[in-house]
Amino acid sequence: MRIATITNWAYGATVCLTIISGVVMLMASNADNVERQAVEQRQVFDQLTEEIEVEIWSLSDLARLYVIKQDSDVLAEYQQKEQSMKAVEHRLAKLKDNGATDEELALLHEGLRVVDALQDEQQTALAQVTRGEQSQALALLYGKPYEQELERAQDQIDHFRLMLDRRAQDAVQQATNTSRLLRTLSEVMVAVTALLFLFVLGFILKRRVLRPVVRLSDVVNRLASQDYAVETPNFNQIDEIGDMAQAIRIFRENGLVRQRLEKERDADWAIRELLARMTQRLQGCENFEDVINVAQLFAPNIAPGIAGRIYILDRDPWQMRCVAQWLAPEGEQDPFHPDACWAVRRGQSHPPVNGEPDIACYHLPETCANHSLCVPLIAQGEAIGLLSFQNITPETAPSRAYLELMAEALGLALANQRLRDALLEKALHDPLTGLRNRHHLEDTLRTQISLAARNAEPVSCLMIDIDHFKNINDRFGHEAGDRVIKSVAAIIQRAVHDTGVAFRYGGEEFLALLTGVDEEGAHACATEIFEGVHTLSMRYGLSEIGPVDVSIGIASYPEHVQSDNLLRAADVALYRAKELGRSRIVSFGMLEPG
Repeated sequence: MRIATITNWAYGATVCLTIISGVVMLMASNADNVERQAVEQRQVFDQLTEEIEVEIWSLSDLARLYVIKQDSDVLAEYQQKEQSMKAVEHRLAKLKDNGATDEELALLHEGLRVVDALQDEQQTALAQVTRGEQSQALALLYGKPYEQELERAQDQIDHFRLMLDRRAQDAVQQATNTSRLLRTLSEVMVAVTALLFLFVLGFILKRRVLRPVVRLSDVVNRLASQDYAVETPNFNQIDEIGDMAQAIRIFRENGLVRQRLEKERDADWAIRELLARMTQRLQGCENFEDVINVAQLFAPNIAPGIAGRIYILDRDPWQMRCVAQWLAPEGEQDPFHPDACWAVRRGQSHPPVNGEPDIACYHLPETCANHSLCVPLIAQGEAIGLLSFQNITPETAPSRAYLELMAEALGLALANQRLRDALLEKALHDPLTGLRNRHHLEDTLRTQISLAARNAEPVSCLMIDIDHFKNINDRFGHEAGDRVIKSVAAIIQRAVHDTGVAFRYGGEEFLALLTGVDEEGAHACATEIFEGVHTLSMRYGLSEIGPVDVSIGIASYPEHVQSDNLLRAADVALYRAKELGRSRIVSFGMLEPG
């Protein structure tokens, strides 16, 4: 039952009991009035009967006194008293008006009849005195019959008074009992009203209101401080407290949902910030390794607890090659054909929906195929790599959109890096020979000279020129000349591969920088190049090109020159070799005066 209903019932019962108690108290007060009225009536009856009794005896005494003394004053007084006796009827009506019963009045009338008879005898005696018959008058008034009648009248009056006393006592006793009963009933009503009030105060307020409200107040205070872990009391009664408890439970559930949404929002913002930071770092990458390091650093933070790998598509051979991994994913890092991944095939993340049955990628281990996600790295509509995630669930993984944004950023970074590497390759390497060109020479020379000066190591330079190259072009054409240049460049690249860097310095001129190699080592390398070119046999179509020779000039730092004159010294040595008839090796040290 609802508290309002209980309270209304209790209030109604209290009002009813209060009204009844008031009515009973009024009745008790009325009984007291009845008791007082009975006492007052008894007093009135006593006064009236006493007046009648006194007048009867007074009239009899005056008559006797006059008979004895024959005093006119006494006679006058007697006559006056006699006149007052005429008011007996009036007194009887007054007694009746004051509640005397018919039985009591009949008894009084009998007594008054006797008094009337006595008055007649008194009149007779007075008449006898007037006639001079005093003795007869005395005998009449003092005779035994007169005395008997007088006592009879007194008995009637006494009996009337006794009846009045008994009735008055009964009325007083009845009024007293009624008043006591009504007062007791009123006290009981007051006690019941007080008990009902205490019941309402104790049960309704304390048990049904105060205790639940105290518990709910504590819960509300904790919820106000955003402590949504508090357990709400289980008040299932259908009343206001139950409604409050239900409202608080709904508020707590809404708070938990709001808290979860805030956490998800904060997590989303954190992931977005990580994605933005990763994109910024990718924009600052200088090479392919920087891109992989950035991806390997940010991927575990964007998708916490989710293992993964990054694959790059190699064109030769045509395969996906793992370049980075984190959090120890299952399976080996073996390369696989791009068709083994459905994400690469489709150009979209796979599987498309988490938890739905779908075909698994063939490159994944069977143990993790059902909780994996592959996201292709797309650039200009072409797959250039792959992001593969394992142990991914809706509870632990971020939104798939974030993973796809990460893949998009990595794909763009890798594509930009490839484009940059291709442009750098074209800018720094000769397209015909594959050797580095003259634009890269200055930076390389400056770097190697600085390292050599810091480490106290030598640096040597070989200046190489193909002898009589113009004749080859004139006799066989530029295509044959290009083939000769490519062949000589391949020999030079093989000779300096382990110790230095080879450059195409001009049309038919080459240059090699040998780090940590002195004049003797440089001469040995030059000899290898010279002999390799000299033994080269080349044909162009059906024609034999003939032997090809080179002239080589050598200069070493710091043995021969300082850093800024190394190339010039090697060029001087080459010029000296041409002057001496070409097809030879000349060191700058050989030109120094003995």
